[in-house]
This record gives sequence, C-alpha cells and structure tokens, in this order.
Amino acid sequence: MNYIGSKHKLNPWILETISKAVKIPLKETVFCDLFAGTGAVGRNFKPLAKQVLANDIEYYSYILLKNYIGNHKPLDFKNVIYELNTLPGIKGFIYENYSEGGSAGRLYFSEENGQKIDAIRIQIEQWWTDKKIQEDLYYFLLASLIESADKVANTASVYGAYLKQVKKSAVKTLILEPALFEITQQPHLVFQEDANSLIKKISGDILYLDPPYNARQYGANYHLLNTIAKYDTFVPQGKTGLRSYEKSNYCKKGEVTKSFEDLIKNAQFQWVFLSYNNEGLMTEEEVKTIMKRYGNYTLKTKKYQRFKADKTENRNHKANATFEYLHILEK
Repeated sequence: MNYIGSKHKLNPWILETISKAVKIPLKETVFCDLFAGTGAVGRNFKPLAKQVLANDIEYYSYILLKNYIGNHKPLDFKNVIYELNTLPGIKGFIYENYSEGGSAGRLYFSEENGQKIDAIRIQIEQWWTDKKIQEDLYYFLLASLIESADKVANTASVYGAYLKQVKKSAVKTLILEPALFEITQQPHLVFQEDANSLIKKISGDILYLDPPYNARQYGANYHLLNTIAKYDTFVPQGKTGLRSYEKSNYCKKGEVTKSFEDLIKNAQFQWVFLSYNNEGLMTEEEVKTIMKRYGNYTLKTKKYQRFKADKTENRNHKANATFEYLHILEK
C-alpha cells in the first residue's frame, strides 16, 4: 500500500541503526511500534525480536496489524479466498456511496469493484457472525480485502479525494489477494488505543515512534479504508463522503510538543527511537531538547525521496528529497 509516512524503503537503515544502538541481542528484546500504520517497521522486527507490540488508533490499521503482526501461525485460506473471489456483486453501502453508478455519484471505485467489495465484506462478516471462521482468519480476510481494494481505488494514493475519471488501474477487476504474514514461534500483541494512554500500560526494551509529522489527519486521508473495515451505517458527509474520525494532537502545532514530552516521560522502555523529518511540526532542536531531559541522546540522518500523493501534494515543499531523522534516546 502506498502510504503517507511509510518506512518500507527506510527499513534497512532503521534496522541497522537500531541494531547498533541497542546493547542486547534483538532476539532478547520486546519491540514496540506505537504508531504502526500499515505495520512496515513492526513486520520487519517480527521475526527478529522476542515479541512485537503494535498499535494504531485507526481501525483499518488495527485490522492490518492484527493480520501482519498478530497472526503468527499458518492458516488454511485457499478455499475461502476462492469462494470470496467468485461471489456475485452486491449493490451495497460501498457501491451506493463511493462507486461509479452509485446514488451518491462518488468515483472512488468502478461500478464492478464497488459491488465486489460489498459482496466480499458482507460474506466475511456473515461467516464471522455465524462462527464459521476464527479470529485469525477473520482479520486475515479483512486485511486482504483492504489491501486488494486499495490497489483498484480511483485516487491519487490517498482518499482525501477521488479522480474525476476512472483511471486504468481502477478499471481492473478487483481480485482478492491473500495478505500474507510472517510465521513465528512466539505470539505478538496488537492494540488500537491512543498512544499517550497506552504507553502508561505497556513496557519493553525498544520503543519505535513514527507519529504524524504534520497537519494531515490519517482518519481523513484514509477514511474509506475505515469504512470498508468497519462496514457500519452512517451518513457520509460532503463531496468526498467523509466519516467522523480521530484527530491526533501530533497533527496540531499547539499540542504536539506537549504530547511528545508526555509520551517520552511515561515510556517504560530503555531505548527510544523517533522517526521524524525536516518537514515536521516539531523542529529538530525541540525534539533534541525534550529527549535529552530523559537520558543519553544521539541523532542519525538519512536523505531519501519524499512521499507525494499527486502533483499538487505539498505545494510548499518543492523538493523531491527530504531528510529523515532518527532521534535516539537511551533512558
């Protein structure tokens, strides 16, 4: 999934930096990815650490994390994937509110794919309600649907708006592809809580932080993934069909430093790593000042290609590259 702030491309650098900084073998550590998003970093540490804790307040992220991090034993899924792929379409909530041909006139999905999403989502929920599938398979199937639907979405990467015409990739028929996960001997934990509340209830060795950098609210940019994940009834608002969503203090200039210091103060982890960049609401100096109050501080920097959802995204940032900061604290 093309995701704002994803650390997929930076994973090798993050792993190398953390491995060098932490003074005990990774296989002996409890690793926490507190703002996990799609779980890119947590997934990288899953086979390496003793245990991974993953958290995100957004429900679509929670679904993905329950599969990619939470699932760790083999699943028999081929027959159910086949059955879901062969279902006839249904003109349901997604079709009517977010698809070509639907009554709302929004073009997030083609007419065919909107009906396929409805049919698959309804069937998954029916199996779950009838107790025909267990929790691990339920989250696996939901994660597979979210990932597969995202591949045929008629957007410029995020769901803040849809395109006026259905693009070529969105015309392709949705195929439910399995969201494969790493099998490990040890179990892992997944949460859907406010990070500043959860930090007071958990502990471990390595805390990795990748909070929102700027005013973009993930609940708005990925609202439709939440709607597919929850499949609840509400009245979509405005031209883009928004639902109500959580607003993070890490996206507010007046709140971010206070929330960040509260998080660091309450962290029951020896090593804390913060991914941030030079376009963030907090300055490098503000982060440094806060972290130095709680232990030994160092900084690593890497230049890399910045995320752009489309040609108009971030008009104030013309550069193609940005600097990623990995702030390191040994408490």
